[in-house]
Amino acid sequence: MSTINKYQLSSHVLEQAQQEDLEQLLFICRSNIGLVDEEQITKAFKLCYLSHDGITRASGEPYYYHPVEVAKIVAQEINIDDTSVIAALLHDTVEDTDISLEDIRYWFGEEVAVIIDGVTKITGVFKTRDSKQAETFMKLLLSMAEDIRVILIKFADRLHNMRTIQHLRREKQIQIASETMDLYAPLAHRFGLFSIKNELEDLCFKTIDPTSFKFVARKLREKKESREAFIDELMMPVGRQLREQNLSFEIKGRPKHIYSIYRKMQRQQKPFEEIYDLFAIRIILDDPHTKEDCWRVYSIITDWYTPIPERFRDFISVPKANGYQSLHTTVITNQGKKVEVQIRTRKMDNIAERGLAAHWKYKEGEQSGSDTLDRFVSWVREVLDNPRPDSTADFVKDFQLNLYQDEIYVFTPKGELRTLPFNATPIDFAFEIHSEVGERAMAAKVNDKMVPLRHKLRNGDQVEIITGTKINLNPDWMDDVVTHKAKSRIRQFIKQKQRKIADVGRDIWDKRCNKGKLEITDQELTRIARKFKYESTQGLFYDLGTGSIDVNQVFKEAKKFKSTGKIDQDDSEILESSISTHDEVQQKYYEAARAFGQGNALILNGDVSHVKYTYANCCNPIPGDEVLGFISRNGDVKIHRSMCNNAQHLLKNESDRIIDVRWAGAIDSTFLGAIRVIGEDRVGMINDITDILSRSLSTNMKSINVSSDEGMFEGIITLYVDGINHLEKIMKRLEKLQGVKNVLRYE
Repeated sequence: MSTINKYQLSSHVLEQAQQEDLEQLLFICRSNIGLVDEEQITKAFKLCYLSHDGITRASGEPYYYHPVEVAKIVAQEINIDDTSVIAALLHDTVEDTDISLEDIRYWFGEEVAVIIDGVTKITGVFKTRDSKQAETFMKLLLSMAEDIRVILIKFADRLHNMRTIQHLRREKQIQIASETMDLYAPLAHRFGLFSIKNELEDLCFKTIDPTSFKFVARKLREKKESREAFIDELMMPVGRQLREQNLSFEIKGRPKHIYSIYRKMQRQQKPFEEIYDLFAIRIILDDPHTKEDCWRVYSIITDWYTPIPERFRDFISVPKANGYQSLHTTVITNQGKKVEVQIRTRKMDNIAERGLAAHWKYKEGEQSGSDTLDRFVSWVREVLDNPRPDSTADFVKDFQLNLYQDEIYVFTPKGELRTLPFNATPIDFAFEIHSEVGERAMAAKVNDKMVPLRHKLRNGDQVEIITGTKINLNPDWMDDVVTHKAKSRIRQFIKQKQRKIADVGRDIWDKRCNKGKLEITDQELTRIARKFKYESTQGLFYDLGTGSIDVNQVFKEAKKFKSTGKIDQDDSEILESSISTHDEVQQKYYEAARAFGQGNALILNGDVSHVKYTYANCCNPIPGDEVLGFISRNGDVKIHRSMCNNAQHLLKNESDRIIDVRWAGAIDSTFLGAIRVIGEDRVGMINDITDILSRSLSTNMKSINVSSDEGMFEGIITLYVDGINHLEKIMKRLEKLQGVKNVLRYE
């Protein structure tokens, strides 16, 4: 008898609270999906509730709340079909309860069972502590290629987990947020799920660096009323003319999401007030308006306001690979402000917000939606077919680059359209055509003119690749390509070439040992290699093969080691660092540091005897910053700011070494901070700045570096502060100084 039968789904009566949850879910399904099988959804809801009965989440809520909320996200924010809603309700049952996949198949059919099986497999990969990110990506993509709804449900699952992440330990929060930022957000972008991608990034940002998140959010709130008034005034004449032409439309003033604003502030080193494109105005034409009507709207807008030609993008005639369509233009208002305007139909807007999920809905009746899905699945399979790189970090970096890159559109000599990332070269184009074309590429023609293979392609270029009869791969191409396919093949070629040279080096070494009648084991040779600062014998063999190191020099050291059993004292530190975790004292520190990763936080309040820690020079954290601790191989803990680039790299590649660290309530010491001051290059400016710091604020400076150009100056000031409040007080005081335009914390 099926396990499900014991739950007596048909006859079970829900309590009032659960019945209300069910009714709310059904209402969302009717409103967003349309025709749904309410009987099957009700059965799935009951099974979800009963199978998770008695189980709670970290928040203390009943566990069934989670799959119900995931189902609501699937219905309301992705809205594919009722099959996906049923699968979302049951997505944790096979893994966490006594319900089997056969039970699911018996009650809900093969389609639901396949989706739940895919979601379960992905979850299993992520829960494996020793799984690498590249392997995770491969599993994730493989499951997508079978049924695209698997990853859509996984997006909904991760989104709800991020919305409730505050109930977890800080260490766990950082791990999940980092994984989400690195894997889920880029993939959501590639799917065209921009609203979900934006929310994921904001939630990750809020988790990793809540102080900066709150700052940008507060600034947006402060500007909300003036922003809305500005939009109303700007669009009033445009709206009036649109109505006169009998166009039915909606105008939205869409703020950029918080993380994108923060990234722009960091990238441009500008304060919030100087980021001009904080929001975009979106004009959405109701059905049955067409793309021709979008051009009519564009004409009306540019009659009223001056467009900036280089900021115009036509994604209607040439949609993005994920199906995104819209007209983008930036105009200058009568007050001289720059404003981005997006023009699209209601269907285009639906696809823009929900990406390929929307195409899923359109695919039954329209060929275009199905074509887009087919192209996406082909892209997935292409990534899977490429040789797997040796380095996990390389795979993830290449993959994320392709997910986030802006796109260009180029043509083959026969006029076929190809989509490539921004900054792609003819080499990327050649590999896009076929691997053999890339491997044998000798030269390229762009728009009938010979160009170097490193030439940067531009929108509309027509590209022809000239090939030879032999493989012509060049390791130097690695710096000139941007696509995963090209990087993967070139990296494979480099590895093959390095292995061949290392084989030559090994042969040179063996011959020298035979001639000198020296017998040495691989383990002993590894120690010799470390003396010469090689991480492994492979690096030593490679340099022997290239002649970078003299074989007689290595032989002499090996013979000495063989006779004495010792390595020179001067080199003991090199050897010790390579096997440091085996040292008794360092192992004690390492174990003590790891103990803090089991639910305790390292309190930063000065030296402690059982855990050593230091502050990272790359980001100079100060009290009040959001910080992370990373355990080195010898047990020391390095303290980084959460959003530091090096910290982000460590999170991606060694997340198991992260521990929770917190500042003590009071710390009796000073810390190194830095600020960037930009202003008018007037007489006495530097004297005024130093006077404020030393006299008014009693702050000691370590250094000040100043440059000036065309009447403006820029100064980088390094100083000693006792915390973030002290630093912010300094910045606010300097902002009030005559002639100072910007004061920023310097990274």
